[in-house]
Amino acid sequence: MPCTNFANSNLADAAQAIIALGLPWPSKVVHLSSEPIAPVAQLMTQGGDARILLDPVTRLNRYHSGPYPRDLIAFASSTANDLSADAMDYLSARFDDPTQLNDGSHYADFLDSARGQIRAAYGLSATTDIVFAASGTDLEYVALLAVAGRSPAGICNLLLGSDEVGSGCIHSAAGKYFANETPLGHACAPGEPVAGLPLIHLGDFPVRNDAGTAFGSNSIAGQMTERVEAALADGQHPLIHVVHGSKTGLVLPHLGEIDALIARFGDRVSFVVDACQARITSAAIADYLTRGIVVFLTGSKFMGGPPFSGFALLPAGIVRSAAPLASGVRHIFRRAEIPSEWVGREILSDEGNAGLALRIAASLFELERFQRLSIADVSRVVTAFGHATGRLADNLGISKVASAAPGESEWPLEHPIEMQTLVTLDLSHDDSGTQQRDLTFEDATRIHKALINDSVRLGQPVRCVRLQDGQWGATLRVGLSMPQVCKFHALNDAELTATLDELIGAIEARLAPLI
Repeated sequence: MPCTNFANSNLADAAQAIIALGLPWPSKVVHLSSEPIAPVAQLMTQGGDARILLDPVTRLNRYHSGPYPRDLIAFASSTANDLSADAMDYLSARFDDPTQLNDGSHYADFLDSARGQIRAAYGLSATTDIVFAASGTDLEYVALLAVAGRSPAGICNLLLGSDEVGSGCIHSAAGKYFANETPLGHACAPGEPVAGLPLIHLGDFPVRNDAGTAFGSNSIAGQMTERVEAALADGQHPLIHVVHGSKTGLVLPHLGEIDALIARFGDRVSFVVDACQARITSAAIADYLTRGIVVFLTGSKFMGGPPFSGFALLPAGIVRSAAPLASGVRHIFRRAEIPSEWVGREILSDEGNAGLALRIAASLFELERFQRLSIADVSRVVTAFGHATGRLADNLGISKVASAAPGESEWPLEHPIEMQTLVTLDLSHDDSGTQQRDLTFEDATRIHKALINDSVRLGQPVRCVRLQDGQWGATLRVGLSMPQVCKFHALNDAELTATLDELIGAIEARLAPLI
């Protein structure tokens, strides 16, 4: 449909809603501004690794986003977000002088307050410990530190779906640096070991087969059982990764299989949940924490904050029973980011990190207002989003990638609503699974960039479908964020449908000639 056609009343309603809510105007082409970046935005490009640095020409990072508001069509909450205008207003009002957060004392006070905000937002016990990190990739070190020393033969870290979690996690999950610098500015090289961590044996379970079809939860659990038994026989402590919201929305393994593994192996095995997409409900978090499982979350994807920030939720008792911090983590974490009861915390620098503090503050602003919505409120928006993206797929003759294994598509997820905020589009196959286009993963990367140049940001392609010749097929992801859900919630049903049709229709109009 033409993006500027407001001839009928529904589209007129959409136009009024888009203007009133400050949502992107579908026909507008965004040009780069020559105005200087606000100091608070500039601070948010500091205190991390190279992924948050801005190109001097485009003023965007490598994910084509920036820590400041922009007027464009963005459904890229599976990759990285721009800062919302509301969050920028919040930061400006809250922090008179944000550079004070570079002082260790101010930083510690801020993070203690942030811990309280997180516990309140998710309804967590005061005994839940929280570790902050500059990214979800850095959180992998937290899980290793939590189980270090449990076996003299080291840790068998069983990573699930390496192709559908952050790419740097292969390094950090192995106890190695993943970038050329750490959040404290320490120069390093990807693959270089972090000093003091135990010997780590990294195992990887794919979540999809060679054809791109997701494995069932029972199959994944069976593979895990075999690997755990082998690790225990070798004297290693198994650390199992659970994925709650992969790049394509998979949740594996299910709680039933996790309970079976716990019943079988007890405290001889540990678990960590990669929920870095933050597509997870309070109830789901509670389910994991009550089982003694660490949960990873980030603020820069579904949560809608600026890139990058992360925090790990640790069940009561884990910090007090953990081995002293490894010496090398003094290059990765600052003292205030680690709970005060962790032995060895004094080796860490007591300086602050204003950039990370601001990124966390913005993310928690988005989390708190989203959490004030009821499940029914969220479900209404997500259902309308599902219908709009369904029409997009139908009109383009493409399909949606299944976020469950065959036979499990109707499986009643314990907490399903969060997974419906992310849709992966298969640009190569129609709804019957028949290949209609010879579009490869590389083609999808070019299409993704072309859309960005046309003021549309979607989630990056992910390798999850195969073409007839065995190559990876073309995909793109369309994802709602918490701030978008909050904005759309303010609309009545007619306005919501019309607004999503207009925005998703604008994506369709730009995508159609590219495929």
